[in-house]
Amino acid sequence: MQACTSLSAPAPVLCRQAARVPTRAGLVAPRAAQLRGFAGGLNQAAGCSRAFQPALRPGRRASNLQVHASAGALEPQPKDAVERTLSKFMGPSAAASATTLTYIAIWYGLNVAFNLQNKVIFNYFPYPWFVSSVHVVVGTIYCAVFYLIGLKKASFERPITTEELGAISGPAAMHAIGHVAANLSFAAVAISLTHTVKTLEPAFNVALSQLILGQSTPAPVILSLIPVMVGVAAASAADLSFNWTGFISAMVSNLTFGFRAVWSKKAMTTIKNLSSTGIYAYTTLISVFICVPGIFFFERGVWSAIRTQVALKGAGQFYGALLSVGLLYHLYNQFAFNTLSRISPVSHGVCNVVKRVVIIATSVLFFGNKLTLQTKVGTGIALLGTYAYTEAVKRYKATPTPKLA
Repeated sequence: MQACTSLSAPAPVLCRQAARVPTRAGLVAPRAAQLRGFAGGLNQAAGCSRAFQPALRPGRRASNLQVHASAGALEPQPKDAVERTLSKFMGPSAAASATTLTYIAIWYGLNVAFNLQNKVIFNYFPYPWFVSSVHVVVGTIYCAVFYLIGLKKASFERPITTEELGAISGPAAMHAIGHVAANLSFAAVAISLTHTVKTLEPAFNVALSQLILGQSTPAPVILSLIPVMVGVAAASAADLSFNWTGFISAMVSNLTFGFRAVWSKKAMTTIKNLSSTGIYAYTTLISVFICVPGIFFFERGVWSAIRTQVALKGAGQFYGALLSVGLLYHLYNQFAFNTLSRISPVSHGVCNVVKRVVIIATSVLFFGNKLTLQTKVGTGIALLGTYAYTEAVKRYKATPTPKLA
């Protein structure tokens, strides 16, 4: 029994020595009882398998004992099906990194495809309210189908309470309005200009965090936003596609997305056991009730435009393009949420900066947009400023403003 009670011996040795306890009459009962008393402790300390406990019964031969190494229990557990599949070929640690990189690559690819397809549609069908509504309607149908066939984790997950609906509604409303405003900008100006102006979004987040949450931002973080503002001003002033409709719409999108981010921080604390996938699914559903009515107020002529496009392109091509851009919109946002769940918000911010660089570059190449030297320099300054802001946020944490008595 000394060999079994001492935990200084290696785990497999302890298991084998315990299994070789004699089972003769007069020795079986007391020794088996003692072993059963601390079998659970040995399982944790020595890493023995569940098969250890049945092996201690009288008459059971030691050769039937199965010993498992405890090192595997210390490996990180895969989070999803992709990571579980990759872990079979490269190990859990490498699979986690590979899965994250895969999600980022898919997110970028879907986002680029969405931006290009979206702009192509706007070039012959400039109705942003209608197209924005298509985006969220297709996303809602996608979630509903997955929910009904039993894949709840990929859609709404579970019903929500009235309180949770109220918590999601505020950020969802800002999401819907910001989405429409962004599409108004995409329809009016070049994709590169819209994305350059949208680098100002962190500035709105800083201001609204102070006003709504009472969260003061450190001076270095605020100073890092100056290059962003300078770059956006320089790029906008010299952009050949510039018009005030596109610029103001992009700024409205920044403002509403800023409200979405700030209100989410306050509201999401009341929602438990609902992942980012479920929250985004409900956000998409609520957005339908905000986007669709706008069609009847702001784009009453869209129905005749639809008939014209169907006559020119055919119903299959016209509606197929709308369906594909709706799926691309929902899926790229879904992968953005999935990526955020695997990395820190700061790393996600860096990924967003790189994403804008990729979108601006691909859109310029795809559409052949002419950029002046000032626009190129201004865009570069704005993107570098966004990266500097992300790094400053990582180094300096915001602090709540003290409340006066």
